[in-house]
Amino acid sequence: MTRITQYDVYDLRFPTSVHADGSDAMNKDGDHSAAYVTLRTDRPGLEGHGFTFTIGRGTDVCVQAIRDRVQPLLGMDLDEATRDLGGTYRMLASDTQLRWIGPDKGAVHLAQAAVMNAVWDLAAKAAGKPVWEFVTDMSSEEIVDTADMSYLADEITPAEAVALLEEQEPRRAERIAHLEEHGFPCYSTAAGWLGYSDEKMRRLIRKELDAGTRNIKLKVGGSVEDDIRRCGIAREMIGPEGRLMLDANQVWDVPTAIEWMGELARFDPYWIEEPTHPDDILGHARIREGIAPIKVATGEHGMNRILHKQMMQAGSYDFCQIDACRLASVNEVLAVLIMAARRGIPVCPHAGGVGLCELIQHLIFIDYVAISGTLDNHYAEYIDHLHEHFLEPCVVRDGSYRLPRAPGYSSGMRARSLADYSFPDGRYWAEEHPKVLAARAAGRVDE
Repeated sequence: MTRITQYDVYDLRFPTSVHADGSDAMNKDGDHSAAYVTLRTDRPGLEGHGFTFTIGRGTDVCVQAIRDRVQPLLGMDLDEATRDLGGTYRMLASDTQLRWIGPDKGAVHLAQAAVMNAVWDLAAKAAGKPVWEFVTDMSSEEIVDTADMSYLADEITPAEAVALLEEQEPRRAERIAHLEEHGFPCYSTAAGWLGYSDEKMRRLIRKELDAGTRNIKLKVGGSVEDDIRRCGIAREMIGPEGRLMLDANQVWDVPTAIEWMGELARFDPYWIEEPTHPDDILGHARIREGIAPIKVATGEHGMNRILHKQMMQAGSYDFCQIDACRLASVNEVLAVLIMAARRGIPVCPHAGGVGLCELIQHLIFIDYVAISGTLDNHYAEYIDHLHEHFLEPCVVRDGSYRLPRAPGYSSGMRARSLADYSFPDGRYWAEEHPKVLAARAAGRVDE
């Protein structure tokens, strides 16, 4: 018998603000970070890794919430914890005292994501499969039982969800073969951070084009004049056939979003992402109507499956953007994927943070193989930074994610990274960052 015996939790912060990586109209100086947990077992070498994404201050709050959330797993038989992942998820979520702080939102919900992401990593490793394969080997009934379908019966019942997935079962192997040959198409935000100079943006767009990516996303919302100039540069470089995605990161109110996008419509944007407050269901619907035929993409800050359900019912978005660490792990993501597939809404996951590319690659493969069954208008975000900290970084080639083969959720980080970037006592923060701050004060920080 193998048991979960202990855990470690880390406040990891990476200094992305130094070079404006990750900068946008709402978050100008974020340090991409993670509250990271390792579940250890009494079987040598078998452990699970999970995290939730943050951007600096407040990561410590998520760390404490993880400490509270993980307690019921300690001493638990591994087979019991991983044989019924839906039951384990529901057991953790049923703590009524912690639930009162949420429910299904805030730091406690982020902690649920981190802990269950680690459980999924552990379960897939024990089975010897990557998470995407672990799920796509399940029956339709098992997938639906694993998904968090609570409070969704007015949109889709478990029985209807099983029927939806059963329609996709005969072609699962064919779709896996397609992914093995072609991968899953992505779009890149690596060139589009708002704090980048025009010169740096040009250089990075050229790098993406040379790598085979013709879907480019820019951050907007600083000033109309700057956005017009930057969109003009991007459109010129990617040509009329390239897709130009825009992302306002929640900075506008509804009338401003409609007016501003009227100015940027000349650049033929494919979508505007997060044009207003992430909880404003009806506001997004008004924006979508007001800027058509430009599309609306949102959902990365959608706190739970209920918000996504209501956005779908209100016609708030054209593209559903799930987040692997804001939704409470694979369990809740599955529910949103099922709802989106039923309505024919493409899912284009958010990956603008440390480790998110590593996680969402599994989710997009699950969606295509077992749930939606289509790649039409489906794109996954890719950002080319911080992958060096992971033991099994994602692989993107010719503008497409490639199938990972290592068992688990691709979520394990290098021991050196844990030691160097733990906050505030890791080597980087204790020794290197004071030097960086001094160089910045003296105007010596390069792009």
